[in-house]
Amino acid sequence: MSYTRVLLLLSSALLAISPLPALGQDRPPEPPKVVVRADGTVEVPAQVVPMSAFLSPEAKAYVTQHLKDMQDPEILKQDDGVPRFMKGYLARDRELFAIDKKDEKMAGVRVYVYTPKAGVSARNKNRVLINLHGGGFSGCWPGCAELESIPVSALGEIKVVSVDYRQGPDYKFPAASEDVASVYQELLKSYKPGNIGIYGCSAGGMQTAMSVAWFQAHNLPRPGAIGIFCAGAGGAFGGDALYTAWPLGEARLAPPMPANAGQRPPLGYFSGTDPKDPLVSPVNSPQVLAKFPPTLMITGTRGFELSGALYSHQQLVKAGVETELHVWEGLFHGFFYNVDVPESKDALNVIVKFFDRRLGGK
Repeated sequence: MSYTRVLLLLSSALLAISPLPALGQDRPPEPPKVVVRADGTVEVPAQVVPMSAFLSPEAKAYVTQHLKDMQDPEILKQDDGVPRFMKGYLARDRELFAIDKKDEKMAGVRVYVYTPKAGVSARNKNRVLINLHGGGFSGCWPGCAELESIPVSALGEIKVVSVDYRQGPDYKFPAASEDVASVYQELLKSYKPGNIGIYGCSAGGMQTAMSVAWFQAHNLPRPGAIGIFCAGAGGAFGGDALYTAWPLGEARLAPPMPANAGQRPPLGYFSGTDPKDPLVSPVNSPQVLAKFPPTLMITGTRGFELSGALYSHQQLVKAGVETELHVWEGLFHGFFYNVDVPESKDALNVIVKFFDRRLGGK
């Protein structure tokens, strides 16, 4: 048999067992195409988004349940200032952390004062933290205040003063800034400014930044360090993150208005304000940012605030501020409220260590 004939026979055999489709057989449909408009807007076709492979098993279960909860209007309702889906987290905090809580008035403002039952550590005897709770400037007191304060006080062995600042719809800006300043001035009678830290999540993160700007405008000394969590230093909405968090089910705020892509009407608390006012949005003023104390920022890749947090971090670094940014993969707005998840424990550890390093510094 000639060499040429052998090659022909082998080729015929390979074709016989080849998976190539026969003539006329339907080919797999091509995936939908991405459409890019003239202004750069991208039309993304429907797609399946799996859970991040980097999450712990506990976090995967947590994200799944959270996304389901966010679709249930009943569980999003608040009972006496505690969103229903947060009640389990709060009960767990009370099981895990031995804390004393006092309901007090400080400079005429209601506060909760948290201290570890075992006492404040010797290292933190002359230090204190102010917590500014989340809740969209319209609720979540005391729910968010408890979830943000109890673990930090217990793990950090430090006193935490959570401020029941005035919110909408009954009050407008700058009511909250005034309340925080009143509490801060009262604490300055007992603590050096460098030994006072301020932090908050969501609206509380925004209010933390606004408070620092307010202190500057009213000649108050800057605190030793701050934490802007689940938020940016103003301009909380807009950016790419809104278009990933909303479709993935992080349904804690309405989608952007079609007429103003990437923007929403301002929260009622801010009605009538100028979004460029540095007392409302400090991120818009390099001069104000340059006077910020060391700042810790915490967010997640599925948080609708991610873009605002990233942009704020960029501007703080540009202004020469010592700033740490920690972004948790695959997690959402306020994820560390559930302290049983390993990633939440890591975030709380970052918070405690940050303030321990920074308070009392130069």
